[in-house]
Amino acid sequence: MSPSEIDRLIHEPARLMIMAHLYTTRAADFIFLMRQTGLTWGNLSAHISKLESAGYVRVEKEFQGRKPHTKLQLSDAGRTAFCSYRQRMQMMLSALPK
Repeated sequence: MSPSEIDRLIHEPARLMIMAHLYTTRAADFIFLMRQTGLTWGNLSAHISKLESAGYVRVEKEFQGRKPHTKLQLSDAGRTAFCSYRQRMQMMLSALPK
């Protein structure tokens, strides 16, 4: 397994945290992800935009009362990409000498 085969979009630490949280929670709102990842609003927004552009994350914006609410979840492509990323990382790490 070559490191060049790792999905570099997911491999970036902030995006990896976002993908991992969405993988385990199925869906989350923006504030939850900010708290869980420790990212700022702007930083989280930029990383989500990259994941959304790649088709890995679905973003739903709505209003709850008068307040905007953003709900995020992995798309089917994002779930597949994350599973593939995990498998490749596990294979690469298990091939290292002990």
